[in-house]
Amino acid sequence: MLKKGSKLNSILTGSCPKCQEESMYVDSNPYNLKNIYHMHENCSHCGLHYQIEPSFFYGAMYVSYALTVAIGVAAFIIAKVFIGLDLVASFIAIIVALIALMPITARLARNIYINIFVHYDKNAVKK
Repeated sequence: MLKKGSKLNSILTGSCPKCQEESMYVDSNPYNLKNIYHMHENCSHCGLHYQIEPSFFYGAMYVSYALTVAIGVAAFIIAKVFIGLDLVASFIAIIVALIALMPITARLARNIYINIFVHYDKNAVKK
């Protein structure tokens, strides 16, 4: 499932979408909020420039919106249906879930967005 060459591998590990040899991020811990968006300029293995164009990752906001809506709906269903909380407590559960998962959501959105435009190349070598 997470074999090298799949988009899912690159998205979940945060590795270079072209060669999947190195992490795109300087700090692999998304909960280090000081470096949450700090990325390498280029992949040291294949040379891919991560910032494809100026303000490239602004488009990841749309992906982030979809992810947060999905997390909010899931948190509400779990809190209301499975746990049986009342409406106010269910909405508090949504807020807690979104705040707790914000760093992961932010990075996943970037990973998904760059993987839309860059595809895996098993022959990728730095030139």
